[in-house]
Amino acid sequence: MKSDRLVAVLLMLQRREQVTAAEVAKELEVSERTARRDLDALGVAGVPIYSVQGRSGGWRLLGGGRTDLSGLTASETRALFLVAGPAATSAAAGPELKAALRKLVRALPETFRTQAEAAASSLIVDAQPWGATGPTQPPPQFLDPLQDAVIRGVQARLSYVDGAGTETQRVMHPLGLVAKGPHWYLVTHTEAGRRTFRLDRVTGVLPSDDPVDRPENFDLTASWRELTDEAERHRTVVEVHATCAPEGLSFLQTAVGDNLQIGPAAHDGRVPVVIHTPSAYGIAGHLAGLVEWLDITSPDSVREHLATIGAALSNRYAATAGSEATR
Repeated sequence: MKSDRLVAVLLMLQRREQVTAAEVAKELEVSERTARRDLDALGVAGVPIYSVQGRSGGWRLLGGGRTDLSGLTASETRALFLVAGPAATSAAAGPELKAALRKLVRALPETFRTQAEAAASSLIVDAQPWGATGPTQPPPQFLDPLQDAVIRGVQARLSYVDGAGTETQRVMHPLGLVAKGPHWYLVTHTEAGRRTFRLDRVTGVLPSDDPVDRPENFDLTASWRELTDEAERHRTVVEVHATCAPEGLSFLQTAVGDNLQIGPAAHDGRVPVVIHTPSAYGIAGHLAGLVEWLDITSPDSVREHLATIGAALSNRYAATAGSEATR
């Protein structure tokens, strides 16, 4: 741990030219006494560090310390944060990873820091695909120039083919990129408000030097969550009402995920639930294996599909069940 701190102190000196023990202690979350020992240890190790006495004193590197001690180029820094950013913003990320990313940003040279922070927040990976996942696809043709526009914070003119096959030219204010299943999406600000565009429908990109109109306090993760929630509401066409035995709730949650709403338990212990789904037949297939715990009360279309599935299962496997019983 001490060697890690010494490297961090060295990077602080390179970035700030002069530091105090109090500043080092705050940055590295150690005591001032430990900070002073670390600064002294750098000098003992042969680092050209010297102290400046007096009210405005501190520690400095000989020559102003303007060498990039991290060894990273600007393009390498962007690449690093494009990889680290989505991992740090995912739901599974722990506080250690997020803290490490913040500290790494602070340790970078000033000229790299802005684009590193932009790169870290420019991309998210949504692990929940739209319905069934398709085959793995190569990255979209115009991913790199759009990613560059997001990081640099500049507008871009897109040639785009919509769902009806009509190609249009649109001026975009790129705010972020999202990988969801096999598809990539651009989150952008337009004259009509915030919109998303599939990158596999982009046929051309022409970045400009005009800055984007970025909403105040914009957060890509929160914005994407709002957009996907709205899309799911439009995709949902069936609302299934049922009651479930408590011991079956975990199986039901696994089967339908976030599309499940759970109510308070009734006097008999059973739990009312509501399931939102785009397909009556599809949800019947998911719920058929839960008949031991689940009682569908509406709609009739789902109940009818369940009856059809049950009859088909019975016809196919009844003979096998009978032969097993006679053994």
